Amino acid sequence: MTYCQWITFTIALFTSIVTGTMGNGFIALVNITDWVKRGKISSVDQILTALAFSRLSLVWSVLICILTSILWPHLFLNLEMLIVTEILWVVNNHFSIWLATCLSVFYFLKVANFSNSFFLYLKWRVKKVVLVTLAVSLILLILNIVIRLGSIHLWIDSHEGNIFDSLRNLTQFPKVLPVTNSSHVFLPTNSMFMFIPFTVSLVAFLLLIFSLYKHLRKMQVNAKRPRDAGTMAHMKALKTGFSFLMVYAIYLVFIVIGISSFGLVGEIMIIMFDYSSGLAFPTSHSFVLILGNSKLRQATLSVLWWLRCQFKDTDTLGH
Repeated sequence: MTYCQWITFTIALFTSIVTGTMGNGFIALVNITDWVKRGKISSVDQILTALAFSRLSLVWSVLICILTSILWPHLFLNLEMLIVTEILWVVNNHFSIWLATCLSVFYFLKVANFSNSFFLYLKWRVKKVVLVTLAVSLILLILNIVIRLGSIHLWIDSHEGNIFDSLRNLTQFPKVLPVTNSSHVFLPTNSMFMFIPFTVSLVAFLLLIFSLYKHLRKMQVNAKRPRDAGTMAHMKALKTGFSFLMVYAIYLVFIVIGISSFGLVGEIMIIMFDYSSGLAFPTSHSFVLILGNSKLRQATLSVLWWLRCQFKDTDTLGH
């Protein structure tokens, strides 16, 4: 890995960390402040707040990992430290993705309109459906952790006990992230568990499109305006769902690129690429959520207006 590539990936990583902290911190702060003022919090705000905290945890765990590997690289010559780091990444990434998927399911059940009795049963119990979805995802999380831990031990055994010599060499230049994610076993495993929530979100999105189609046909038959409240709710949910799927799809493409790059580029470059794309996804999606939520968007405009006034006052005092 050249020095120029190392600088590029480092800038990308720390940019994602800063913007991810700002975006998700803003979502959490606005929702918690509103909760304190009103004394209650809506279901969608609960999901958004939990999602923001999970992504803050993801961003900061990566930052701590980077700083630790730079300041105390010898710590990653310990098997227990490698395992802890891997579990932290898997858990934080899992909740970041599945809470976003739960948000897609929530919007679908709240907005879509079908006469099917099973759908109506789920629609009336949307909160329970979201909780059950999250609970079922925990089974996948446990399975993912078990596979990852097994892969770590297999990886170490395949190096016949010389793995920590390899790690010692990797931490000399550049002294960066733990090497666990660079193994050819880990990225395919990660992608396998990533496609499941993507499929759930995609199905919810397609069903929402079908629901909108049926709704518009019903409006035409009844000679009503196409821009009614139901249509607008569908369009808003579809915009949010489409943005999430686009960002998610780009992330999955990056994972596929990482998998296909084994043997073509160095391990360190793959590590940096994996972490950069892994942080870019939750960071960019947080800003999509801010733009798609009226309360968060209004809060953003208020902050920008306040900052503009502050700069104007500063310029006035300067003159």
